[in-house]
Amino acid sequence: MAEQQITLTDLDPNQLQEVKKQLDEELDHLTSSYAQLKQAQAKFRGCVNDVDELKSAVKDREVLVPLLSSLYVPGKLGDTSHVIVDVGTGYYVRKTRDEAKKHYSDKAAFVQKNLDTLQTTIERKQENVQSVVQVLQMKLQEGGKAAATTEG
Repeated sequence: MAEQQITLTDLDPNQLQEVKKQLDEELDHLTSSYAQLKQAQAKFRGCVNDVDELKSAVKDREVLVPLLSSLYVPGKLGDTSHVIVDVGTGYYVRKTRDEAKKHYSDKAAFVQKNLDTLQTTIERKQENVQSVVQVLQMKLQEGGKAAATTEG
C-alpha cells in the first residue's frame, strides 16, 4: 500500500490543531527521554570518577557498601585493584580498575551517540511544530479576512 502525502496547506485549522497536538506530545516524550539519557550518562561518568578515586584508597579502609538505593552496610576495602561492575539485568562482573573505567567510559560514549541522534530528532520535530503553527496562523488570518469581506 503506497503512502499518501498530504501538505499542511491542504488541512483545515482543526486538523492542523490535531497535528500540532500530536507533534507536541511526541516532542514532550522525546525531551523526557533526552533528560533520562543525560542522567544515565552522568551516572556512568560518575562511575568512572568513583573508580579513579579508588586508586588512592587505602586497603582496609572502612566504607559504606550499598545493598539497595537506601540501604548501606559497613565494610572494609580488601582488593583495591579490582572492582565489581554491574553489567545489567542483575549481573555483576569482577574487573580491574582500568577495565571498569573503560566499561563505563564506553557506556557514556554510547549514550552520547544516542543523545546526539535524539537531539537531531528533537530539532526536526521542533521545526515541524513551527511549520504547523505558521500554516495554522496563515489559515486563521485567511479565515478572518474572508469573514471580514463577507460582512462588508
